[in-house]
Amino acid sequence: MSYTTQMDAARQGIVTKEMKLVAEKEQMDVQQLRELVAQGKVAIPANKLHTCLDANGIGSMLKTKINVNLGTSRDWKDLDMELEKVNDAVEMGVESIMDLSSYGDTQKFRRKLTGECPAIIGTVPIYDAVVYYHKPLKEITSREWIDIVEMHAKDGVDFMTIHVGINRHTAGRFKQNKRLTNIVSRGGSIIFAWMEMTGQENPFYEHYDEILEICRKYDVTMSLGDACRPGCIADAGDISQIEELVTLGELTKRAWEKDVQVMIEGPGHMPLNQIEANMKIQQTICQGAPFYVLGPLVTDVAPGYDHITAAIGGAIAAASGAAFLCYVTPAEHLRLPDVNDVKEGIIASKIAAHAADIAKGVRGAADWDYQMSTARKKLDWDAMFDLCMDPEKARRYREEAKPEKEDTCSMCGNFCAVKNMNRILDGEIVSIYDE
Repeated sequence: MSYTTQMDAARQGIVTKEMKLVAEKEQMDVQQLRELVAQGKVAIPANKLHTCLDANGIGSMLKTKINVNLGTSRDWKDLDMELEKVNDAVEMGVESIMDLSSYGDTQKFRRKLTGECPAIIGTVPIYDAVVYYHKPLKEITSREWIDIVEMHAKDGVDFMTIHVGINRHTAGRFKQNKRLTNIVSRGGSIIFAWMEMTGQENPFYEHYDEILEICRKYDVTMSLGDACRPGCIADAGDISQIEELVTLGELTKRAWEKDVQVMIEGPGHMPLNQIEANMKIQQTICQGAPFYVLGPLVTDVAPGYDHITAAIGGAIAAASGAAFLCYVTPAEHLRLPDVNDVKEGIIASKIAAHAADIAKGVRGAADWDYQMSTARKKLDWDAMFDLCMDPEKARRYREEAKPEKEDTCSMCGNFCAVKNMNRILDGEIVSIYDE
């Protein structure tokens, strides 16, 4: 039996090798997973030309996955540094890398990723079109926008962010309903500006069926971009965001009719009290398609610490149904992240994802914490370090402040409650000051 996409296979009752691998990772019955893929509630981004891919699933009942954004810019041209970030991210267990390069030989870097990197690879074709054609934005034709999508598919990209929800109608509603921070999506602002300058319809919306055919041919997952995601908490949940989300729901149905897998991108900046409701609205409008969120950042006033504001929002979003967290680094809103920023952003996102998985009751999530608690009870420091999300930092902290007694830490010493409870319950004498 033959199939075109993972969704097509699942609907035919075919279990692909990617489904088998994902089911094993998720401790899930493969037929249950296949049914979720058939329904569109799980996506397995897996371009047929990305042969070194170590497949992962994104969606309902699965572990929350993490995406890392990186890439070159006019102010940051060091490809070796970006590759170091890629390797570090993969080593830290990140499932997805998104190449947002906007300067230099972008295709060379993209092909290197799909040729060597086992993580899911995503891109934003809008950025690359501006670089590739080397001409003013308003002179790029509708045909040229679409050709870039096909070029990325041929290069082996597993998913693409396509800013298709901001068409002439939704753009008009945006202009009628003023925002504090306007459009903060790079891709959204580019296509909005193009439409305003040319007077034409968004080519990704106008030629959506052709884009779906490209995705179907190579099995590229559509990540429906949120051009109108809120860029500050004052704009969260406004008419522009919801109007675009309704359009994305309609486009999701059209993609599924062509057996093309879909993810929906979401906010953005959003206060704590709106996050759960926003996730539920998305699940309803987009019929359970996996939700991919940037943060959400729960306050606007913490530049330098936005990995924390995003982790707070990400944990709530994922616990409420989001399936995919785009990491945010301490450098967000300030500069391109360096290697250390990337690590901090990944760790913050991993904490958020894992906390949400515990709350959602994802298979095996709480087992990790049980093992850590057991090691702590036994004062087994080596086991604790091995179980750490960041073993290097944990070991370094202990080395920097070695305790007098090896079985304690420098905070409590002989006052260690764990140590003293172990002793007293074993029938031993506890004598703190004279030990």
